Amino acid sequence: MLDKLEAVEARYDEIGERLADPGVTGDPKTYAALMRECKSLTPIVEKYREYREANDTVVEAKELLDTKLDAEFRELVEAELLEGRERMTKLEAELKILLLPRDPNDDKNVIVEIRGGAGGEEAALFAHSLHRMYSMYAERRGYRVELLNLNETELGGVKEVSFLLSGEGAYSRLKFESGVHRVQRVPETESAGRIHTSTVTVAIMPEVEEVEVDINPADLQIDTYRASGAGGQHVNKTESAIRITHLPTGTVVECQDERSQYKNKDKAMRLLRSRLYEREQQQQQAEIASTRKSQVGTGDRSERIRTYNYPQGRVTDHRIGLTLYKLETFLNGDLDEMIDALITADQAEKLKGQQES
Repeated sequence: MLDKLEAVEARYDEIGERLADPGVTGDPKTYAALMRECKSLTPIVEKYREYREANDTVVEAKELLDTKLDAEFRELVEAELLEGRERMTKLEAELKILLLPRDPNDDKNVIVEIRGGAGGEEAALFAHSLHRMYSMYAERRGYRVELLNLNETELGGVKEVSFLLSGEGAYSRLKFESGVHRVQRVPETESAGRIHTSTVTVAIMPEVEEVEVDINPADLQIDTYRASGAGGQHVNKTESAIRITHLPTGTVVECQDERSQYKNKDKAMRLLRSRLYEREQQQQQAEIASTRKSQVGTGDRSERIRTYNYPQGRVTDHRIGLTLYKLETFLNGDLDEMIDALITADQAEKLKGQQES
């Protein structure tokens, strides 16, 4: 591990020198790439330097203890030695996590797709609740929310919604939300007071740049149609809605949120790029999963990942066995405790995988 840390620090110092080079500062593309790499290495280098300081403290304390000391001073040095060793152990554990292979998508913006599943209108109403929940979480984190596509029901539910969250680390925070979310509650229309179970599917995709996914225009079928939905002044008046079909894969995306056909096409293409990128990633992950099963990060949409139980006021994540009895605040965007636990579980699984390999 120490050899790897020394190599990381050497690269960090090299980047620092290059960033001071006028030739690099005059090249925006190279400069931006180096700044991104520098930012990703900074936490590791800072922690490594802390580790070295702690190690120096331990070495100095040991050397002092080999000399003749009065009882009171020896006690102080022994305490310093113990503190230094404890600090080194803590920093070593933190460095192991920092050195885990990074998900290349972690720094990207994220596209969230929510669809009502089993349960009809009740599922659509809960899909609306999840859309609100993630939007409120984005507000807490300082992410910008941009609606890409919304298909509502007459009763205020959501058949399908796609939206973009832009901000630092958006994908890294939300990537474990992919899967089936189950809700258990008594619908307002249920006169007998029986609890109904409905499901909503959430898909989390990194936003990808045009250069990352090569789409041949000849492979696209683009249709325009009149927007439909529950309300909106421009609904059914102009053919501004766009449907794009990627013929080789059969992937279909729609966007009808904007009045402008051009804007809808732009949003639909962004959605299509992310869908195709995710499709390719899932194929790669399927190959990896055959050799190492991950506790958290499968992203399998058929997997029931979480249950929201209204009568008991609880939310349970089935992958890590965590139950929080704060359903109301959770649905108001207070997700960090759950997300932090999922990230910790994923890191533990990766560390375990490294030790076994």
